[in-house]
Amino acid sequence: RGQVQQEPAAETTAGTGTPEGTGIAISCSHPNIQTFEFINFYRQVPGRSPTFITFAHKGSKAVQSPAGRLSVSADRRSSSLWLSRPRRRDTAVYYCALG
Repeated sequence: RGQVQQEPAAETTAGTGTPEGTGIAISCSHPNIQTFEFINFYRQVPGRSPTFITFAHKGSKAVQSPAGRLSVSADRRSSSLWLSRPRRRDTAVYYCALG
């Protein structure tokens, strides 16, 4: 099975005069990804089960909730989930997985 590596933590803060964060990237490394595998992102809100966010095989795609974009590097060895306007309700543990 494919293995992934993630940064242990990422944090953003609200800008002056606005309750929204300034954007945050959640990076994932998967150097041994196989051709047939997809990159999946999940999040787990404290006290709840993990929920699926999105998946991709290559390229870049918009994400609706939370608002942002999932980008996969050209060699598919890394990916990044960009949250464009994170809010307090987006506080969670984010996971990537191959499948």
